[in-house]
Amino acid sequence: MTAPLLEVQDLHTVFTTKEGIVKAVDGVSFELMPGETLGIVGESGCGKSVTAMSIMRLQRPGKIVGGKVIFKGQDLTKVSEYEMREIRGKEMAMIFQDPMTSLNPVFRVGWQVGEPLRIHQGLDAKKALTSAVAMLGRVGIPSAGARAKDYPHQFSGGMRQRAMIAMGLTTTPQVLIADEPTTALDVTIQAQILDLLRRVNNDFGTATILITHNLGVVAGMCERVLVMYAGKIVEAGPTKDVFAHPKHPYTWSLLRSIPRLDADRHEPLKPIEGLPPLLIDLPPGCSFNPRCAFKVERCMRDVPALQQVGETQLAACWVTQAGTELKGA
Repeated sequence: MTAPLLEVQDLHTVFTTKEGIVKAVDGVSFELMPGETLGIVGESGCGKSVTAMSIMRLQRPGKIVGGKVIFKGQDLTKVSEYEMREIRGKEMAMIFQDPMTSLNPVFRVGWQVGEPLRIHQGLDAKKALTSAVAMLGRVGIPSAGARAKDYPHQFSGGMRQRAMIAMGLTTTPQVLIADEPTTALDVTIQAQILDLLRRVNNDFGTATILITHNLGVVAGMCERVLVMYAGKIVEAGPTKDVFAHPKHPYTWSLLRSIPRLDADRHEPLKPIEGLPPLLIDLPPGCSFNPRCAFKVERCMRDVPALQQVGETQLAACWVTQAGTELKGA
């Protein structure tokens, strides 16, 4: 059996504020297999991005206070900053949410895309630029040689996202984390970027963590999915099983809130009532209980652990762990 490429074990990341301690990531555990595309979904503020930042050790001013991030047998939470810099951009890369704020406005795009090659492979500026132009062409930038001389503000939103992907791929990393790579793009450009990520996975064999709030993107891209709420994973399993038979009321509610093209009759969407809780002041018991349509008395008292529910899925829910099916998703 193939060993996981990346293992996150009971990860805890907190932020210290004037109001108190914010538990942004609260006991997250999962594995990423070589060549796999893993989706992480949930509403804004549920801990998806902080989880990714913690894996890359970019969570400042937050602090990792517990858990392990095992990459190729090495715990990244214990290595020095110098060692982490050698891993970042070389063996693990990240595409950030907003490429306009991630690209430096005073350097040309080609220079920035070639930077990982200069740092990690010791190429001179000319060879790094040549490789950067080739990678820009490979990710679909037209006239890559000429566009490499442009500044980020001269690129469209979709082209900036492609440039960020090119930057992440120049050193052919083993793990690529894509944090909301299509959020600010129109539907047509979204489809192009997702097709590009799919080709990256096929051509380079790169294992990908795709962070998004778009369930449709996950359905088309990911073999497995993790559903996060209030800093915890509340459901995990193969994408087709989680979407067909959700085992946590939060997943069930997310699926009911999006339109379906294959429905026999189109009814009004059913939004999830209420708001996600403040991570500094979580309700007792299950964090989802104030918004849950299935809650029982125990849900408001005890915090459920993530346990096996069914043959392939894990869920942190007292209701489904007791054998109750969630109908009507």
